[in-house]
Amino acid sequence: MSDLPFLDEHRITIAAPRDVVWAALCRYADSSIGAGPGLLTRLLGTDPPRGFAVTQSRPPQHLGLGGRHRFSRYLLTFDLADGPDGGTRVSARSYAEFPGLPGLAYRTAVIGSRGHVLAVRRMLHGIRRQSLATPS
Repeated sequence: MSDLPFLDEHRITIAAPRDVVWAALCRYADSSIGAGPGLLTRLLGTDPPRGFAVTQSRPPQHLGLGGRHRFSRYLLTFDLADGPDGGTRVSARSYAEFPGLPGLAYRTAVIGSRGHVLAVRRMLHGIRRQSLATPS
């Protein structure tokens, strides 16, 4: 759980064992975190500079990525559980606060536009792709 307000949860079932999905999740997180700071992260003033840092890790079941910037403080958690037929259920939960009027404007732009939903779904599908591309 987080001290931040809950935003939403997205789930996907991946037809791969949990250890394979965990490895794909970690690679995906490393590539996202490992990317150099871009124009958007510089404009937002993200901390850490790349936007996210690993804040929680309990292999192979839980990974938390958190950060903050001028308009928000946020946490994205991934929980993995054994699913049907040897697959893995992945839940992505988002938590965030958006203080003040600038935060409200940012929330409206990102959450209200469904941009956040699309970004999280894209992440989950990327993790699925990497999991299924990995020989088990």
